[in-house]
This record gives sequence, structure tokens and C-alpha cells, in this order.
Amino acid sequence: MEADLRAIARSYFEDAAPAHDWQHVRRVHQLATRLAQDRADVDETILRYAVWFHDIGRQREDDGLIDDHAEWGAAEAATILESAGVDPETIDAVGHCIRAHRYSNDVEPESPEATVLCDADNLDALGAVGIARVFSHGGTNGFPMHDPDRPLAADETPGGATSVNHITKKILTLRERMYTDAGRAIAAERHEFVETFLERFEQERSGDA
Repeated sequence: MEADLRAIARSYFEDAAPAHDWQHVRRVHQLATRLAQDRADVDETILRYAVWFHDIGRQREDDGLIDDHAEWGAAEAATILESAGVDPETIDAVGHCIRAHRYSNDVEPESPEATVLCDADNLDALGAVGIARVFSHGGTNGFPMHDPDRPLAADETPGGATSVNHITKKILTLRERMYTDAGRAIAAERHEFVETFLERFEQERSGDA
């Protein structure tokens, strides 16, 4: 059954943009497994299902077909899991994880599985992979890499009008959003790498390096 559920989840990513494709899901799964190791309070089945299905609505949201990929994904996952005979408590727990993983919503993770998914998802947005995802997302959606006429101080958009501004406005805040000790440790190292990258980017952009 699990192989079938994984295949169903993967089918939602056939036309996904690179920043939120199935490889993102695979990386989040690896990170979630790392964060949950040696933790007796984490239900591995709930966590696996939550990871597989957490972004099944992302491309639909990016295409303007739905408003909230987390809410839609939780409902869609519930339908799929119910059809597969998964018990209602597990379905509810998976749904909470999916709703809580979204950075910009107001759903706080209230279970061990939800905190692990949140941290794993946010960690994939930090570090070298996170930087690559920002520029990939920007290219897909037509955002400039940087604009010297749109410095951070003049950028009033919530997410940043350029990829570099987005890194400062959002990506560098993720370290403070970690819920697990293991997540905080990994986030600290990845955060430092992003800061180093931004310093080097500015040096090269301005012709100083």
C-alpha cells in the first residue's frame, strides 16, 4: 500500500517547477528522517505520508487554480488516504502536518511529526540547495536575480522583488523558525553559508571581486 501511496503522491509533481518538484520531496524526506532519528515520539508512518503529500497542491497554487496549497493538499491527501483504508486518526494527523508546514499561514505545528516536517521543509530552503531553489523559482516566475535600483531598503514587497532580496527577507528568517534541536543545529550552519553567499554576490555584483 505504501508504494502505491508514494506513487500517487509523485503523480502530482509531473509538471512541477524545479523549486517544488519531486526532488524537493525526496530531500525533505531525507531531512525529516534525519531529524526524527532516535525520537520515540515520532510516528514514522504519519511523517512519511505527510512528507509525500505536503506539496501536492503547490503547482496548482502557482498556476492560480487554488488559493492555499496546504489546505487543499490536506483535503486531497485525506481523500486519497481514506480510499486506501488508512485509519481516521492517522489521516487527521497527516492533515495537520500538511496544514502546519506552510511558512506563511497561521497554523502552528502541534505534534512531533508536524514540527519535524516544518523543520525539514524549511531546511531545504536554506543552504546551497535553498539558494539554488530561490533562483530557480525566480527564473520560472520572471523575477530578476537582483536590481541595484531596487535595494532591500526600498523593497516594500513582503517576499522580495528580486531573488537576492527574497533570500534576505525570507530565507534568512528560517533559522528562527526551527522547532527541533536537530533542526536548529543544521539551520545554523546553512544560515551561515547563505550569509557568506550574499556577501560574495554583492562583491561580484559591484565589481569588487
